[in-house]
Amino acid sequence: MATAKAEAIRQADTAFFGHPRGLAWLSFSEVWERFSYYGMQALLVLYMTHQLLQPGHVENVAGFAPFRVVIEKVYGPLSPLALASVIFGLYAGLVYLTPIGGGILADRFIGRTRAVIVGATLMAIGHFLMAFDVSFLLALLCLLVGVGCFKGNIATQVGDLYALGDPRRADAYQIYMFGIQLAVIVSPFVCGTLGQVYGWHWGFGAAGVGMVIGLIVYLSGRAWLPPEPPIVRRKDKTVRSRLTVAELRTVLALAALVPALALASVANQQIFNAYLVWGEANYQLVFFGKTMPITWILSFGSIISALMIAISVMFWRWWGRRWTEPDEVTKLVIGILIAAVAPLTLAAASAIVASSGQRVGLGWALAFEIINDLGFANIFPVGLALFSRAAPKSLGSMMLGVFYLHLFAGNMLVGWLGGFLERMSGSAFWLLHAGLITASAVFILVIRGVAGRVLAPMAEPESEIQVAWAT
Repeated sequence: MATAKAEAIRQADTAFFGHPRGLAWLSFSEVWERFSYYGMQALLVLYMTHQLLQPGHVENVAGFAPFRVVIEKVYGPLSPLALASVIFGLYAGLVYLTPIGGGILADRFIGRTRAVIVGATLMAIGHFLMAFDVSFLLALLCLLVGVGCFKGNIATQVGDLYALGDPRRADAYQIYMFGIQLAVIVSPFVCGTLGQVYGWHWGFGAAGVGMVIGLIVYLSGRAWLPPEPPIVRRKDKTVRSRLTVAELRTVLALAALVPALALASVANQQIFNAYLVWGEANYQLVFFGKTMPITWILSFGSIISALMIAISVMFWRWWGRRWTEPDEVTKLVIGILIAAVAPLTLAAASAIVASSGQRVGLGWALAFEIINDLGFANIFPVGLALFSRAAPKSLGSMMLGVFYLHLFAGNMLVGWLGGFLERMSGSAFWLLHAGLITASAVFILVIRGVAGRVLAPMAEPESEIQVAWAT
């Protein structure tokens, strides 16, 4: 009776813009977590190339010698730039795998609230450890485990605030995602400026402080969080129906899209990696005698990304009122072909720098961001929608996890490609990215030709898209 009464009170709560108070606490907690995550990521490659992996510093990193041996057995001998790129790729890729373990930990052992608290604590420790050379690898480990415990579980708690038929759920995720976008814009300005201008430890320290604030916000709002579901400690013995032949074909077709989507993501995922190194060397960053931190490019890019998503949504709504709106696979191909043009602008800028010996203006950065973000606005959300709609209902959650594997694979590829920057001309480096993205469009067209029927839209409405892992 008490539980039913508490549930009724929670569902009647509309104190936060018509939503439960819990949404405010969860959203603000996630804002600070993303602030810390993207603030640290904005500095990671620059920190490694400018300091950590240089003589006099790399020798001080605990456990780095055997770690490097393992890495170079896979990738071969690596320069500091190539090694930094590979480490970034490993970190950025594993971020999309660890939430699986965090979900199992929460579901089977400690519950979501405790998992989020453990994750936030580990992330705060990891950010502070990044301020010291000696603890670099331990810091990355804490951050990876922390993200795994935090990210998926707090996102799930957002949905748990609402009854299954509550129409506010989709709007709640939009509010949640808006906070994330705000953090992506602000964090490179704050952490990037502190790290590049005043010292790396100040930037990483700011990220740690942000995570501590996020943890305090989360703990302060515990009274408004959704109740914990029962912890499952034994294997579910419910007999599950086998997949039909049609469902199996759909699963295989969706799985085949993963490597193509990984190729399509290389330019966008390279933005936090080799693009920063290239931009620092090729963009005109001095204004009125002051040098602009290259990390500011990330904040400007995040603003453009939000605008491109809005423009894309409005365009397809306008198109749909006049003509038949294309299906997801067609939109994917369109988005990928647009995204393939973006690295061409950087190839052209590289050619100008090589021929003139002068840095290029930030107009080239603006052109790259607009084209890349317009393309990506029709890749990631559209791919998410395709997987959530087409996947068999009995495998819906698993297939969304499969979808995110493309970001794992894409970041691993980006880490490897980043090492080519010092061995190739800038033009050749970015032409390689454009070629890989174009190849992904061809790959998807081949998949469509073979399995287009099983991926075609059905008459039934789309299932709700779980967007909380999107950023």
